[in-house]
Formats: sequence, C-alpha cells, structure tokens
Amino acid sequence: MQDWIRRVFENRDLTKMGHGQRVEDLNLGLGWVYYGLARAMRPKRAVVIGSYRGFVPLVLAKGIADNVEGGELIFIDPSFVDDFWKDPAAVTAHFAGYGLSNVRHFLMTTQAFVDSVAYRDLAEVGLVFIDGHHSVEQARFDFEAFEPRLADDGIALFHDTRHYRMSRMHGPERSYRHDVKDYVDSLKERPDLQVFDLPFADGVSLVRRAEGPGVGLRLG
Repeated sequence: MQDWIRRVFENRDLTKMGHGQRVEDLNLGLGWVYYGLARAMRPKRAVVIGSYRGFVPLVLAKGIADNVEGGELIFIDPSFVDDFWKDPAAVTAHFAGYGLSNVRHFLMTTQAFVDSVAYRDLAEVGLVFIDGHHSVEQARFDFEAFEPRLADDGIALFHDTRHYRMSRMHGPERSYRHDVKDYVDSLKERPDLQVFDLPFADGVSLVRRAEGPGVGLRLG
C-alpha cells in the first residue's frame, strides 16, 4: 500500500482539495476513511460525484479492487473546472496509471446521469461520495438521486462540510459560497437517518439509514 500511496503522491494535485493528505509520512488523511469503508463494507458498487483530479475515486476504487469480491466505481464529473476529464482515453489512462481498471467515468452532471440508461439500470450502491457543486440545491439533488439505490447498510459521504467558504474553482465570474454544510445539517433532523461529522481537514459527513422500529424506510 505504501508504494501505491507514494506513486499517488508523486502527482501533487492528488495531495490537495481538503482531504488532509500529507506527503511526508505517506498519509492519506481522510482517504484512510474512504479506503477503510471500501474494505470493511465490501461494496459491489460505489458512486463518486465530482473530483478535481480523482483522489477520492482513486482511493475508493483501490479499496474495492483490493477486496476479493470485485466491483466497480462509477465516477460522475462533467469536467466543468477544466478539460481534465473530457478525453475518455486519457481518463482511462489516468486510472490505469495507478493500477485501476474498475472505474467507469460519465462525463455529465448528476441531472444528466439520472436521465441515462446507466442510471435506470443501476443496481444497489454501497457507497456514494458527494463532492460536486457544493450548494445546498445540488447536494440535495445528488443525495436524493442515489438515496433510493443505497444498500440497507449503505453510506453516503458529503465532503467540505466543516466550513463555509467561497469557491472560485469555476472562475471568478462563477464563484459561489460552499453551503453544503447546511444541507447536511438538515438531514440531522430526519429521524430515519444517522449523520456523523468528521471535522478534519475540510470535513466529511457520513449519512446512513437509522435502524430500529419505524425507521430506515426505503424511498422510491
């Protein structure tokens, strides 16, 4: 695993974006949580919405690949920040460079994905990582799109839930305030859900169905 992390960290873009990575001791930061969940839960299928250079898709796909069950990672990103994800061959090569062939990339928004055949045919999902546009409205859409497909023991993760901040990733004329935290806080009011915040780096929140009589009802 250390050799793999060392290779990942050779690309300094994969040490950014608020996951608490540290090159000096090959520390994945919150990436250990993502990798550990993939190993412990052994999902056949995970979904990642949004990623600058693929840190989260890489770590989750690595965890899935290291399990004997096999499985795939569905990565949804329309490449609005720049052209990094626009060339399918380059995307395949990017993940293959880290020994991974279990990533399927969809160059589209979640709104477009839910209208696709791939979404209609999508089977149960064990993990969903929401890290696209960090507005309340988009976070809500992303979660509601995949909540009905979450496995009974599935977990949705929201990134950047620790602070409010202004994002200029899409250019100064399209800057906006990260307020995904407000949406996650609203989920804490639902008795059928459990929400747990990890206030490290830029923060990640875990959401799963509560257990017990009268809770954990499936939607859809």
